[in-house]
Amino acid sequence: MSFQDELADIKQAVTEKRGAEMIATYERGIDALRATGIANRALAVGDAMPDFELPNARGHTIRSKDLVGRGPLIITFYRGGWCPYCNLELRAYQAQLDRIRALGTSVVAISPEQPDQSLSTAERNELAFEVLSDHGNAVARRFGLAFRLSDELIETFRRNGNDLEQRNGDGSWELPIPGTVVIDRHSRVVLADVDPDYTKRQDPVDVLNVVQHSVEKA
Repeated sequence: MSFQDELADIKQAVTEKRGAEMIATYERGIDALRATGIANRALAVGDAMPDFELPNARGHTIRSKDLVGRGPLIITFYRGGWCPYCNLELRAYQAQLDRIRALGTSVVAISPEQPDQSLSTAERNELAFEVLSDHGNAVARRFGLAFRLSDELIETFRRNGNDLEQRNGDGSWELPIPGTVVIDRHSRVVLADVDPDYTKRQDPVDVLNVVQHSVEKA
């Protein structure tokens, strides 16, 4: 089964579980977010990556300069370990980890969840790459990806048991748009996949094809 087929299966399962009324709430949120034009303001191909330092799932500081110094860097921003679409994407990167390393590339996943939540996500999905905690979406904001949920969505999240105040350690009710950014050895963006529709993700295999092309050109 392809990655896109798996995404479609998750979407169908979520629709059946949540029901038409709740799905309509999510879709209104997607439409409203798209209407803000946030995706057009996000970091784009050719832009310089803002440097960052973030704690990993065990509390150790990971520096972007160190990662880029070793080769190309794939950064995937995800909403949290509670998101089934994010978990699928993270597992898909794990499945490609041998190829990622063979290309001299690193991959990191970034969410606003606290380190103990990130550790749970890494362990549950058996991830062997860095899962970083971006408190308050500080880095996501610099990448142009952070946004606040609508009051309607906040109430829906609470009803579903997704307490972002507890998971993220702040009361902002902000999330990043799920996005994948590929950075070359010169800290320049060579791929930026950003979509306000959190159910849509680029296949990690396609991302790696971009990385390989970038490596071959270098």
